[in-house]
Amino acid sequence: MHIRVINPNTTQAMTATIESAAKSVAAASTRITATQPSSGPVSIESHFDEAVSALGVVEEVLAGEREATDAYIIACFGDPGLYAARELTRAPVIGIAEAAFHIASLISTRFSVVTTLPRTAIIAEHLLDNYGFSHTCRRVRAADIPVLELEDNPDRALELIIEECLRAKREDNIGAIVLGCGGMADLTPQISEAVGLPIVEGVTAAIKLAEAVVGLGLGTSKFGDLAFPLPKPFTGRFADYSNLKPT
Repeated sequence: MHIRVINPNTTQAMTATIESAAKSVAAASTRITATQPSSGPVSIESHFDEAVSALGVVEEVLAGEREATDAYIIACFGDPGLYAARELTRAPVIGIAEAAFHIASLISTRFSVVTTLPRTAIIAEHLLDNYGFSHTCRRVRAADIPVLELEDNPDRALELIIEECLRAKREDNIGAIVLGCGGMADLTPQISEAVGLPIVEGVTAAIKLAEAVVGLGLGTSKFGDLAFPLPKPFTGRFADYSNLKPT
């Protein structure tokens, strides 16, 4: 099985972190390819960042379709470009936020999310509404750190995340915590030990879900709104997408 893990931002160190986490839980027979767009934001911390990065996600899926790819992971907690990516392939495409919410709901009746910035906490709340998990999530909390602090100042970032997780444990009446950033992919063991609750991290959750879906012989439905996009002309810098015919 070949899983293409797409980091939608352009920070190579974060792609390497995500790749390491994915490989740590993948089955021995699963091959992981971690990629990132050649252009786009160095971190994703706003609706604008997500909109720009979505095109990079689409391009990485199209690249994967030229190879033998069994599943795709979108390794940003905003799940940018998720539905567009699903339109382009029969393979499963799993966003790490959606995956983490599902797994957390299977092991606890209430969970909280700990993410990076307050503004991205609001974006996570929108996702909880869209995915139907608002009734299960008690609170979305922000450690108030920029995403790149996870790479540039990892010790301080970890300290702040653990502090927020401990507040969630004391105050939210929960059974589990979801880590709300792909850049936190390598922090699960330290946070779990410090907090004493099940910690769900989206990259690793998505890998195991992708393996399960592929193992069941299932893929993205091509009936309804996730059917392949209708071929049509595109203009200007998007002309290469004209008459796109995914297979």
